This record gives sequence, structure tokens and C-alpha cells, in this order.
Amino acid sequence: MKNEFDPRVDQWYTYIDKGQRFYVTALDEERATVELQHFDGDLEELSLDEWRDLKIELSEEPENWTGALDIAEQDDLGTEITDTGPDDWAEPGEEYRRPNK
Repeated sequence: MKNEFDPRVDQWYTYIDKGQRFYVTALDEERATVELQHFDGDLEELSLDEWRDLKIELSEEPENWTGALDIAEQDDLGTEITDTGPDDWAEPGEEYRRPNK
């Protein structure tokens, strides 16, 4: 049975059989294609006929949707991204001291 969802850019969908989410990134009506990005970051282009054959349902965006969209800039999320060096990771471990018995 063909799905009745029109592909919408900026909309998340879920494969009913797999439970995996994906995001529509582009729709090219002239070429009759849909570009989507899976939550793991993989990109895929489907024809509109292939789109209709997908067993999908509408989905809300995942809690941590930035992984799929590869966002890592301050302006994108409103937070500051900083570089962390090896010394930063070692510091908390060095602060721990075993209590005297």
C-alpha cells in the first residue's frame, strides 16, 4: 500500500517497519526527487515513486536532532562550542584523591 504523505522539507518521518527517523532536506519537483537525511547522517535521494512506496509515518524531531544535521556552530544552537584538549579531560581525574583508610 502506498503512503499518502507528501514529502515536506523540514519534516521528520519514521520508517514504520524499522523505527528509524529521517528528515527531508530537499524536494526537486522538476526532477521528481526527494532528498532525505537519516538520523545517522547518511544522505539519500529517492524518486517520488520510491517515496510513495515507503512505509512511513510523521514523526517529531528527535531530542538530539543535531547529529543528523551536523550542526556545530554557536549561531546554530545559541550556545558556545569550545575546543577541548587532552588536559581538560585529564583534569577531573587528577582532582580525585582516594580517602585515607
